[in-house]
Amino acid sequence: MSHQSYFTLPESFLEDLIQRGLDALPELVQTLLNAVMLAERQEYLQAAPYQRTPDRQDYANGFKPKTLKTRLGSIEVRVPQVRKGPFYPSVLTKGQRSERAMMLALAEMYVLGVATRKVAALVEKILGVKISSTAVSQAA
Repeated sequence: MSHQSYFTLPESFLEDLIQRGLDALPELVQTLLNAVMLAERQEYLQAAPYQRTPDRQDYANGFKPKTLKTRLGSIEVRVPQVRKGPFYPSVLTKGQRSERAMMLALAEMYVLGVATRKVAALVEKILGVKISSTAVSQAA
């Protein structure tokens, strides 16, 4: 299937969305986050992969897996690492495992008087993400 040339999304994204609808969103967000983090690391290093240049700041050093709890469910991303420098992708917050919007919703439910275990059970039913009652009270 061909699309108009004014679409800037990759063809595979469009095809996946057309075929699977909203069920494709978690994988598309995962792909997008991984691509953005790779581009940011490349900009930080000031060199493309395997490129030798005098402007190079550091060297790529693999990836670290990280699971993010979001409104779309759990998303597994690959956080790019560097050898020496203080690089961390700006799209993520260091130490944060859950999306801010989700944590604010948990805190609001808690403040409105919903028990922490009920909030945790509700999140698991709706999002398919396990969260402890302790995490709910910490969010509040």
